[in-house]
Amino acid sequence: MPRPTAAQLAYGTATVVCSTLVMLLLSGTTAGLGIAVIGIAALSLGLLVALSLPANSRAATARTAPAPRSATPQATPPATSAQLPGQRGEARVGQPSLRR
Repeated sequence: MPRPTAAQLAYGTATVVCSTLVMLLLSGTTAGLGIAVIGIAALSLGLLVALSLPANSRAATARTAPAPRSATPQATPPATSAQLPGQRGEARVGQPSLRR
């Protein structure tokens, strides 16, 4: 199960807090059972709002549309005598090595 996004958490939390306050103010209940029912209703509404938001647009498009492939295959550069057996011909960047 994927994790919820920040937008889902924010909208769900705001819905729970706002709907709880509005329902408590409109109903005027002071009984514990009424407050519990309002709390459960607010939590359910917040969960519904959070789940109705789209999860992640980048992940959804990556699953639905495959990446287009080029018509010509990319050729690997031929190995030269200057390359060591472990090298593949990647471009070197002038940074220090992390190996000791």
